[in-house]
Amino acid sequence: MSHIALYRAWRPQTFQDMVGQQHIIQTLQNAIREDRVSHAYLFNGPRGTGKTTTAKVLAKAINCESGPSPEPCNICDACRGITAGTVMDVVEIDAASNRGIDEIRDIRDKVRYAPSEVRTKVYIIDEVHMLTSEAFNALLKTLEEPPAHVIFILATTEPHKLPATIISRCQRFDFRQVSLPEQTTRLRRICDDEGISADEDALAYIARLSDGGMRDAISLLEQVSAYGGEHISLNDAVDVTGGLAAEQFEQLAEAVRDRNAGAILPLVEGLMQAGKSADKCLENLVYYFRDLLVLKLAPQGKAATERIVDQDKYRQMASSFSSELLFRMIDVLNQYQLEIRHAALPQTIFEVALMKICTLQESGGQRLVDGSVSSEAAASSSGGEIQRLQQRIDTLERRIEQLIQTGLKADAGAAQDQGSARGGGSRGSNNFGKSGSGGGLGNSIARVKLDPFLAAAESQATGQVRMKWADILQRVKGHNISTHAWFVNGDPVSAAENTILVAFKNSIHRETTEKPANRDVIEQVLQEVYNRPVRLATVMLKEWQTAAEKGPAPADELTLLQEDERAGPPPEPEWVEEAVKLFGEDLVVIEDK
Repeated sequence: MSHIALYRAWRPQTFQDMVGQQHIIQTLQNAIREDRVSHAYLFNGPRGTGKTTTAKVLAKAINCESGPSPEPCNICDACRGITAGTVMDVVEIDAASNRGIDEIRDIRDKVRYAPSEVRTKVYIIDEVHMLTSEAFNALLKTLEEPPAHVIFILATTEPHKLPATIISRCQRFDFRQVSLPEQTTRLRRICDDEGISADEDALAYIARLSDGGMRDAISLLEQVSAYGGEHISLNDAVDVTGGLAAEQFEQLAEAVRDRNAGAILPLVEGLMQAGKSADKCLENLVYYFRDLLVLKLAPQGKAATERIVDQDKYRQMASSFSSELLFRMIDVLNQYQLEIRHAALPQTIFEVALMKICTLQESGGQRLVDGSVSSEAAASSSGGEIQRLQQRIDTLERRIEQLIQTGLKADAGAAQDQGSARGGGSRGSNNFGKSGSGGGLGNSIARVKLDPFLAAAESQATGQVRMKWADILQRVKGHNISTHAWFVNGDPVSAAENTILVAFKNSIHRETTEKPANRDVIEQVLQEVYNRPVRLATVMLKEWQTAAEKGPAPADELTLLQEDERAGPPPEPEWVEEAVKLFGEDLVVIEDK
């Protein structure tokens, strides 16, 4: 194969050569055939979809010496001159570098003169959205009432940046991305004519990477063919473009499936040592999980799985994940894909993205991998729990009405005075329970025994809490941003006995976090994360540091503390016991007023 630019060699010269824009081509050909060509056109669409090429073919078709004709002959002097760019009456302007009012004024002055070489003057303004507002104003009058011998063709990838007054004076055509089969067919034709042998899966892979742009697909084909020589294989295409091979996809997917964050770092390091691009790897991984999702939701359809050679392994991997997992993983990877493009350390962003999806969990705290708890079972369990709670609420409402009628409310006021005289606070049996406002908070927190937490400060459970802390904070923020504003100031220092101990530097942050409404939100999130009830305990950071320096209490002191705990608090009044039966121990708070 000679060293030529494939795109220049294969750039369409007639409407028939255009790929993927048949609806536009047919409209333009009918307009030429019926002599109803407009004075201004707006071509918009993604890059590499043929906007400028169509504009040049249209200029040749209306100026062809044997026409105007629906297809240019490409033989006459006019067609060949426009193709070579030597016809002075067909002007192509790059608005990105000629965006000022002076350039547009120059066009406005010259359109008055009749064409000298061809039938019609054609002005092709590429990237027209880059013009300044003054330039648009100067162009506006010319577009509105142009001479009969002038046609304007505006091309842009961002039509929303154009003034409405400009768009309304043009016929607008929306170019779409070229489909995967159409791109693959054109690439196969190019390879056959250029004498290049290429595997079908390699061409499909190149077409996928072009993101619907035929120009990008041909450029990638030229790059891969220069590397692979006379034969292009899938591995060649993957190596040149910096993507991942099938076995590397499987290794990363297995680490995510097994929630093995420790296996991700050496895998990523190996990819970087092999010269892979972090942003390209992340992009390909999004496509990989997208294909898994397609197989999951449409198993009978033909999914785009050109990156995977072994279809059985591919389908087996798809069955290892739930649909909810795949949706959430794609969302997370897409967010990091936006960040990695401008990141100073793209490898680190890639690693963080993979570890993030390793720690995701289903709604309600279920595992993401199928085989743990099915989504159907989770939904059934959730529905039953909601029904039971609703029944309990109805029962409580009826009991409250009965108690109000029997006068228990007045008795409760007298009993509360007795509790205040006794120096009450939160129930003694609830060491890490809800706190009331005022003095009740201090009494409740003072009863937190730090010895179990000191012993577990360096345990595996504490380490897991610290790893998941960012996810916990994010979930709290999603439930209640006000609670998150206070809770974010705490640091997890230990976890023991299904309780997480959080240390605060500032007492106001701790006291506000301990409010019942905030505690409920936090403990609800903890239950979602760990799929079991987990309590929250708080401590001042200075108190924790002092206790950590002294170490756990000796065995004899710990025994005395346990005996004191077994002794329990003095018996509560009858109305308190009745309230506990009605509302549950977690919802009862005794305030000292």
